Amino acid sequence: MILNGKTVLVTGVGGGLGRECAAAALRDGANVVIAARTADSLEAIAAELDPTGERVASKVTDITDADSCTALVDLAKERFGTVDALVQVAAFENAWGGLYDLKFEDWRAAFETNVLGAINVIRPAATAMKESGGGAVVLIGSQSMFAPQMPQGGYAASKSALLSAMYYLCDELGPDNIRCNMVIPSWMWGPPVEMLMNWRAKNEEKTVEEALNDVVGTFPLRRMTEDGEVADVVAFFASDRAKAVTGQYLLVNSGEMFR
Repeated sequence: MILNGKTVLVTGVGGGLGRECAAAALRDGANVVIAARTADSLEAIAAELDPTGERVASKVTDITDADSCTALVDLAKERFGTVDALVQVAAFENAWGGLYDLKFEDWRAAFETNVLGAINVIRPAATAMKESGGGAVVLIGSQSMFAPQMPQGGYAASKSALLSAMYYLCDELGPDNIRCNMVIPSWMWGPPVEMLMNWRAKNEEKTVEEALNDVVGTFPLRRMTEDGEVADVVAFFASDRAKAVTGQYLLVNSGEMFR
């Protein structure tokens, strides 16, 4: 129960990593405030995570709206007293295309959400942490920052910018006992990737297992990391087990080598 008694705020809680991060925090003893843009799915996930509603609160939040982020942190303080950790999962991923076919509006949306949106939610969360003596900010990166995997340069560039911002945040917030770290997944087995593997299997006339092996067959662990395994590392960074760790990133990728 490494998060026992803590309050953890998780953005981007849908059917994948965000939900798993909330579930991991709850399992490890935290009170959890979950946020996303879609009310119906958010309420359903909150009820699924904690039917009693005693340890989970939810609020529809758009991280590109600073007032919306402030209201989210205010809810956490009202329900549970403070914010001890922020897990920033919410992201815009659909910045596809290369130099000649990219859409500038998609690149702008990626930076607006993945960089400026992160700052919008970190600012009030860090203020709350400072008031209570410290805390942890855990950002989610992408292995695409380091090596092209799909034609998703706008998303990768925005995550690289977020990593650079993290170093400055870690230096600025350190004196307030606020740590900033990044967890960097690559392929993750969860609803989106499962859908992709099913699509590949159908279109390439192979089994799902064969389509999956095309991706993970050369990984040292010979398997794909699961959303929940990434969430386990997030929980570690959010906990006091990592109280002397800041300004770091950790790849969680089943040993995938990139060139």
